[in-house]
Amino acid sequence: MLLFVICGLLLAACGEEEVTEPTGPHPGLLDPSQAVETAPAVFKAQFECSNGTFVIECHREWAPRGADRFYNLVKCGFYDECRFFRVMKNFVVQWGVNGDPLVSKNWRTARIPDDPRGPETPSNTTGYVTFATSGADSRTTQLFINYKDQNRSLDRSGFIVFGKVVQGMDVVNGIEGKYQQQPQQPSIQTQGNTYLKSTFPDLDYIKKARLLD
Repeated sequence: MLLFVICGLLLAACGEEEVTEPTGPHPGLLDPSQAVETAPAVFKAQFECSNGTFVIECHREWAPRGADRFYNLVKCGFYDECRFFRVMKNFVVQWGVNGDPLVSKNWRTARIPDDPRGPETPSNTTGYVTFATSGADSRTTQLFINYKDQNRSLDRSGFIVFGKVVQGMDVVNGIEGKYQQQPQQPSIQTQGNTYLKSTFPDLDYIKKARLLD
């Protein structure tokens, strides 16, 4: 559900035709085993949302496994059309359950091991991005952005930062928050965006997410 853009390759040789790769879904969207590339040391991802655009810059040294997973999720289009289903203005904004229940089901058990907290890893403070967890080695697809500096206590609970918002924090701050924690994750998992659109129609969402050169 994340946004994946495939560009045509224009061959330099005289007389050769432009070659365009298939524009269908990335195979990793339905099969997590095909979304396992190693991310660059530093990279950026742009999120075009219903209320504006923001950019996340990721540093692999902060959390290598987390950065790799995020890189692949963006690349395969997982986050496209994802709703910001948990918005606590005094705490975090969370997203990452795919709007297609089949995609969501296939990724739900694709857990990655925890990253140790390194000396260069920042704390959970305003604008920093972290995977949500439900215990040890449980990270899959859900993310949150911290809304306040007082979230440093999350460091001790194993929430390891892998990126930060470098553009558009005003957009992040403006994400619709009137529903707070009302959307129920089990219903999102089984019914996807059908449930969210009908029950919480004003949720902001990601139109497209893509890796930046």
